Amino acid sequence: MLTGPPVCEFGWAAPAFELPDAGGTMHRFDQHLTPKGLLIAFICNHCPYVIAIADRLATDAKALMDEGIGVLAIMSNDYQSYPADSPDRMTEFAGKYSFSFPYLVDGDQTVARAYDAKCTPDFFGLNGDGLLQYRGRLDDARMGDAAERTSELVNAMRMIAKTGAGPQDQTASMGCSIKWR
Repeated sequence: MLTGPPVCEFGWAAPAFELPDAGGTMHRFDQHLTPKGLLIAFICNHCPYVIAIADRLATDAKALMDEGIGVLAIMSNDYQSYPADSPDRMTEFAGKYSFSFPYLVDGDQTVARAYDAKCTPDFFGLNGDGLLQYRGRLDDARMGDAAERTSELVNAMRMIAKTGAGPQDQTASMGCSIKWR
């Protein structure tokens, strides 16, 4: 089902969490929150919207990480009902798209609920204090047409890293609904 997140709630304090990656290594929120901020992307393996942006997400995330901004991806779908999103498949997906950031399993869906994540992809751009400053889309490219694009997420995260605040004008992401238990 196609859905989108609500408008950015500027200054919302992101809850801390600890989640494993697909290999079982634990990652804490505070390990990845840098003074320049943290991008959290709720994604999954089977969503056509995520598949359409996965290469661009990998490229953009690497650029942000090279600039000192933390990046995490979280898979919160019910993978018992959607086996394509299982941890083994997450490892394959991350390898296929050369993710340089941790791809975490939210098996009990508590983090997605705490963040009120709505869809895949759903992006949360936090400043260095862990306060929400961006909840928009990756870029302005249409599905499958990324030749000419404005990387709205990268631009927003660079602004957040520099000023602590995100852009006032944001276009919500669009994707498949989180698959709840």
